[in-house]
Amino acid sequence: MSVLRLCEGSVLDVGCGPGRLVAALSELGSRALGIDVSQEAVTRTVGLGATALCRSVFEALPGEGRWGSVLLLDGNIGIGGRPGALLERCGELLAPEGLLLAEAAPVDVDERVEVRIDDGRGAGEPVGQSFPWARVGAPALLRYAAHAGWSRAAQWESGERSFLALRRS
Repeated sequence: MSVLRLCEGSVLDVGCGPGRLVAALSELGSRALGIDVSQEAVTRTVGLGATALCRSVFEALPGEGRWGSVLLLDGNIGIGGRPGALLERCGELLAPEGLLLAEAAPVDVDERVEVRIDDGRGAGEPVGQSFPWARVGAPALLRYAAHAGWSRAAQWESGERSFLALRRS
């Protein structure tokens, strides 16, 4: 909730998953859209009464250049395995004075991996193709942000989670 209270204007939740944040934003009266590459996640989001599209952040999206806030939470700074490219894309999505709210790993890390989805049933068999992912802590995220033309507006922790609010420099 500490992140959602900072949202400005219309909100794009990148990698919305099952839609809990998009639904919470809608309940708070914000205009919000979730995007996810998983049709199952989008279906669950819509089932909560929220709005979502099955799209990659790197595809054409509605409202490009006009979003008030973009969310990269729950490790979604890792999407695509290239945090710098993702930050640049988010800059294209936001309005000129828009706010990027991102979650960093709770430790000082900067790594790239290939991951696969696990079915969660303990069978040990991954589901689908592997894909690139990144994990970055706050120091690395700030370095990528500075290189992509962002400056830190705020930084805080909640429990064991680390968050940053970024604006275009």
